[in-house]
Amino acid sequence: MTQVTERGTSLPAAPRAGARRRSPAAAACVAGGAVAAGLGLGFLAVLVIVLWISSPYPDSGPGGALRLAAGLWLLAHGTELVRYETLSGVPAPVGLTPLLLVALPVLLMRRAARLGSAEEEDEEVLPAGAVFSAVLCGYLAVGALATVYAAGGPMPADPISAAWHVPLVAVLAALGGVWGARGRPLGPLPSWLPGGVRRAVVRPRYALALRAGAGGALVLLGGGALLVGASLAWHGAEVQTSFLSLTGVWSGRFAVLLLALALLPNATVWGASYALGPGFALGADATATPLGFAGQPGLPRFPLLAALPAEGPGTPLTWAVAAVPVVAGLAVGWFAVRRAREVSYGETALTAALGAVVCGLVMAGLAAASAGPLGSRRLSDFGPVWWATGAAACAWTLLLAVPVAVAVHAWRNRPARGLAALDALSALDVDEVVDDRWHDSGVREVRWAAMRRAAGTLIPEIGGEVVPVPVPVPVPPAVAAAVAAPVARAPRAVTVVSGRGLDLTPILIAAKPVGLPADPVPPAAPLAPPVVGARVLARRKPPV
Repeated sequence: MTQVTERGTSLPAAPRAGARRRSPAAAACVAGGAVAAGLGLGFLAVLVIVLWISSPYPDSGPGGALRLAAGLWLLAHGTELVRYETLSGVPAPVGLTPLLLVALPVLLMRRAARLGSAEEEDEEVLPAGAVFSAVLCGYLAVGALATVYAAGGPMPADPISAAWHVPLVAVLAALGGVWGARGRPLGPLPSWLPGGVRRAVVRPRYALALRAGAGGALVLLGGGALLVGASLAWHGAEVQTSFLSLTGVWSGRFAVLLLALALLPNATVWGASYALGPGFALGADATATPLGFAGQPGLPRFPLLAALPAEGPGTPLTWAVAAVPVVAGLAVGWFAVRRAREVSYGETALTAALGAVVCGLVMAGLAAASAGPLGSRRLSDFGPVWWATGAAACAWTLLLAVPVAVAVHAWRNRPARGLAALDALSALDVDEVVDDRWHDSGVREVRWAAMRRAAGTLIPEIGGEVVPVPVPVPVPPAVAAAVAAPVARAPRAVTVVSGRGLDLTPILIAAKPVGLPADPVPPAAPLAPPVVGARVLARRKPPV
């Protein structure tokens, strides 16, 4: 207490809350990025070590297996590997990335970014830019170490390819994770963008075009997967022979099966490019298209390559794959129509055209990611050409999506049937319409026929409709009994619909109608017998 109250003794200043909380949070984000990279490396390392242990003829020791796992992890980011042990002695590049393998680092990096952006009690959440930078730093640090470590293995990574492929995948995955953790906001855009661009991007047409383009790309990929499955089933014997001839041990066959499963998304993109028309390359001198399989491909033995179409010109069966882009164009046109009663035909056509452009860009990116070399010379080019695939997807969908979108817009804006009747009803007074609802039932006709029969010649035949007075007159019980007594035959049972507010009370005629002589009938006697029942037809509601 004395030290605290002395003038010369000062307490140490408390650290600022922001500095105390933000430093651990930033360190946690860096560690999260490093852990995401380590989990991907660990998964592939365990898989490679298991295959190496089960192999009867391992080529290298455990160090070589671990370096191979690091190379496969870099290949999962699109990095090109180099194979030095070739028959010709010339280093052969391996750049065909299994797309299913890409999902591993993307999911892990996205999860790390989401965890770094999550809100916790008694903890201050870092800004989105700080989370993105911290997670990215941790991930890229492990990626650099993996590149250096894989350099001494059987398939080292190309440093230049690793220098931009690994950061590209990490940046895209981290952006997706931070954006998802923040609730997927669509704005506001950065202030450094021009005002016209910011105002244009927030228009609903762009979100609608993205949805339409994504729908068309999904249809193309679904058609490609269907083509691959049908081709595998059609060439089942060749696929089985290729699978069994590669190796005779179960560990080798398991490795081939895993590689085939990892390459199935690539085969799906190749099938979509084949249906679009450009096809895909099978080496430097061979191309497979629906119009024919030209060239002499130098193909290695692999189950998926055994399901390729036969060499030679195309057949009606291969031409039938054009149905896939046709369905994709119809899907883009259908999804591009929204709020048809609020926008013009030109706006709908523009949205469909933008959706076709989005579909072309998506397919171009997927084609570029699914292609790559498997070696040198004849094996230097495998997969679809990205620009040709994107242009074909855009052309197919643009040709069909715009007229389909305009036709759907016109169909949704068609005039409703019975519009004239609705206009006539809307012109009447609301109270009058409510009071005259019983005119649409069968009670009016039944009463009028009974009054005409009872009055004889007093009420002549009138061609037009005579609307009776809708106000009912109360009848004493004695009068009602006297009127009902002369009726000899029993009333016919008819169906009466309840709940419509119908008044079936007998109508009395006044003693001295306007413009007519005195009525010889006593005024107390009703001219119309009471209506026992009536068949009521429900009024048809005019279509909307």
